[in-house]
Amino acid sequence: MIVKREQTVASSDSNIASANERVCLLGKSMEELRELVSTLGEPSYRASQIYHALYAERVNAIDEITSLPVGLRRRLGATAHLSSALIARRHQSADGTVRYVLRLASTARIDTAAVETVFMPEDKRQTICISTQAGCAVNCQFCLTATLGLLRNLTAGEIIGQVIATLQDNRPALKPQTNVVLMGQGEPLLNYDAVMVALRILLDPKGLAISPKHVTLSTSGIIPGIEKLAREPVRPKLAISLNASNEEQRNAIMPINRKYPLKDLLDACRSYPLRTWEHLTFEYVQLGGFNDHPEDARRLSKLISNLRAKMNLIPWNPGELPYRPPDAARVEAFRKILADKGHLVFVRYSRGQDVMAACGQLALLESPEFVQPQTLSPASR
Repeated sequence: MIVKREQTVASSDSNIASANERVCLLGKSMEELRELVSTLGEPSYRASQIYHALYAERVNAIDEITSLPVGLRRRLGATAHLSSALIARRHQSADGTVRYVLRLASTARIDTAAVETVFMPEDKRQTICISTQAGCAVNCQFCLTATLGLLRNLTAGEIIGQVIATLQDNRPALKPQTNVVLMGQGEPLLNYDAVMVALRILLDPKGLAISPKHVTLSTSGIIPGIEKLAREPVRPKLAISLNASNEEQRNAIMPINRKYPLKDLLDACRSYPLRTWEHLTFEYVQLGGFNDHPEDARRLSKLISNLRAKMNLIPWNPGELPYRPPDAARVEAFRKILADKGHLVFVRYSRGQDVMAACGQLALLESPEFVQPQTLSPASR
């Protein structure tokens, strides 16, 4: 791993421990905040003030919630805090991408779990790639995250905290539009309830107010989760990690296919209710010499026929796994076959490869000391 710039930030043990003994406000819904203020003997409208401060104003501390009386801020601070994740490291890519290593701040104890979040600045927007689990249990053979296994699910606060921490850390240079993609560590649909709590806050016009058009959830193909997501009144766009053109090929690189076969997955996609402005997104990681043949492109075209979808071709990003990136000429030939058959198809070359921030590279390739409390600082909290 070549690191262009590594920044380690310091804090004290005592500050982290005290935060972890209190309830985390971040990730709380309006209903949960109403329950909390009720226990403090306060009227329900205080919940709206806290909700607005947390998500619309993105305050850094409870003392900054100036809509609350000083006495209530003190009482709230004695039982609650704002941090759900702590920035342990920042790795700056030559292309401007930043890979964050975030230590998770459990509400009950100091937690050794950590996740990665990727911040990608562009001319008119920024995209934040967030994790939904620490590690992953799906075990896609081409993905370095699979080497971690599953450590645990993230809470709603830890999911939404990644967005807020990275926005705060880049506040002076933020562009008008923020995109959020749930494509980091973990399978979002295997942590469904916490993911949906976080998404409702992200998409709430009174919360973080990010448009559903700018939020994408990527799944390896958890059919019950896809069917459940289809019934949600508020939901992000859906991306399916396909990566193969037949059952045998997908079984070899995505063991989840044995439980949710490609045929059944595509049936679920055909039943998925798309909004008028929406396309399904299919992601296809191209592994050199494995799934990048012209025959694969032709089979793939048949698989996704009659679907309102776009295809993102993702050349495999290097890692310590037995695969290789495809040749550029093969990528273009593959794309052209799909395009000539009328499909909307794009080649997505991942950013941040030099700091292991690209698609499939998030595997916490850090030295062991990053999990020690003295290397941490609150994530802009």
